[in-house]
Amino acid sequence: MASAHLLIIGDRAALSWVVTEQRMAFPAGRTKAARALEEGDEVFLYTTRSCFRNPTRDLGRVIARASVATPVRALDEPVVFGDRSFTEGCRLEVSGLAPFRDGLVLRDLVPRLSVFPDPATWSVRMRRASLPLPPADAGLVRAELRPLLRPYDEAADAYRWEPAPA
Repeated sequence: MASAHLLIIGDRAALSWVVTEQRMAFPAGRTKAARALEEGDEVFLYTTRSCFRNPTRDLGRVIARASVATPVRALDEPVVFGDRSFTEGCRLEVSGLAPFRDGLVLRDLVPRLSVFPDPATWSVRMRRASLPLPPADAGLVRAELRPLLRPYDEAADAYRWEPAPA
């Protein structure tokens, strides 16, 4: 039976790559968590408050719904964002995407999600690449996110940008 996960993205360059390539990569040292994802699992892409480098303005949002299209495996070539190397990965099939810098504000749902037993400290559980969601929580996120999503082809180009010159 397929499970559901939040895939947590904290960097805008990584977000652009994940959305436009429809792939997910996991950092070295997170193999166990990465391998918990299986082909067919439902995933929700979550952007942290600091993803766009302005945590005082931005909110953490669930921005997409996707499914895991291939098993997680070691990448032939690690993907690098900044000084971090990502050595495991999989393909995703994005079925819906919120308009750029829009989406479901996760903190508004925290009191209703069992994955966060203490709403006061919920953000501590977000310091990882992937967070498994109990079925009822996945259903709530899915229902709340659904009206915000657009077809992938309508929204994906807004997530594409070139990295700043070095």
